[in-house]
Amino acid sequence: MVEVREARNLRAADGGRRYELDPAAHLAAEERAQAAGLAVVGVWHSHPDRPAVPSEEDLRGAWPGWSYAIVAVAAGAPDGLRAWRLAGARFAEEELRAWS
Repeated sequence: MVEVREARNLRAADGGRRYELDPAAHLAAEERAQAAGLAVVGVWHSHPDRPAVPSEEDLRGAWPGWSYAIVAVAAGAPDGLRAWRLAGARFAEEELRAWS
């Protein structure tokens, strides 16, 4: 079973250029996952008019063990999806696979 939850960005006023996961939404997701026998494995966010590559800001806020899916957005439309995981002090790209 897979679930995706939306969380409020506490830094939305920064014009969509930064994100900070709402701790209340994170806690709710963790509690929901635990109740369903699941685990929170990562987060996703977009990079408006930038590639789907982690920024230095992403690196500063990253947690070991989590996947970070990044959607590139060009002219308001999705333009690529890549996933990353911390590997020491940097990110390493993860392979994305579809499942059914």
